[in-house]
Amino acid sequence: MIRTLIVDDEPLARRAIRAPLDLQPDVEVIGEAGHGAAAIAAIEALRPDLIFLDVQMPEMTGFDVIEMIGVDAMPLIVFVTAFDAYALRAFEAEAFDYLLKPFDDLRFGQVLDRVRRQLAAKDAHGDRLRSMLRTLGEAPKLVVRSHGSVRLVRLDEIDWIAAAGDYAEVHCNGRALLLGESMAALERSLPQEAFARIHRSAIVRLDRVAEIRSGAHGDGVLRLACGTELRFSRRYRQAIDAYLGR
Repeated sequence: MIRTLIVDDEPLARRAIRAPLDLQPDVEVIGEAGHGAAAIAAIEALRPDLIFLDVQMPEMTGFDVIEMIGVDAMPLIVFVTAFDAYALRAFEAEAFDYLLKPFDDLRFGQVLDRVRRQLAAKDAHGDRLRSMLRTLGEAPKLVVRSHGSVRLVRLDEIDWIAAAGDYAEVHCNGRALLLGESMAALERSLPQEAFARIHRSAIVRLDRVAEIRSGAHGDGVLRLACGTELRFSRRYRQAIDAYLGR
């Protein structure tokens, strides 16, 4: 059986997907979700084989759901969308199935036949999914999981990140969010062209730097556009000089 989850914020759209699925002897609809947070919880709890995923949902898009679950942990996806031709070409270029609202029975049957073939071939789609997300130009985000809640923070919203014991504190838009990752892990995962570690306890977004005051021994102080001042150490001075030399 193909264990299937339907994610769409429109009840009518969910019914339009479920009705033909209920007629398939090899498909079991194991759940529905009407928004991104419910989709994440359902994917993690139910572990479906297939998900019909609405792209354009309020507050959290289908692409946000993918980022929060993680590309390699996502089941096979059929995108449900009213996107423009550019996005549809991106789906097609990476061989992803999609249903363009409104869809007819013929198109639905074609998509389902292809899903069956992909599942039978155990098609690994992680790399294709990453490529498609890059093509669509989705703003990269940091997944912040803390105290039972999950937030998506756009990387271009971050001012700096501070060490907080074994965790990290992400400062963005005047807020501080606790992230359950080490500074070393963040330093490896954040894009080096945009972020630099300036101290064992601080990482900054380089385009937020407004002023640099150097000390006598290669260390100094950075003032960010938000007004925050952070010390940098001589050990990490190279990243700052490289950014100034661009």
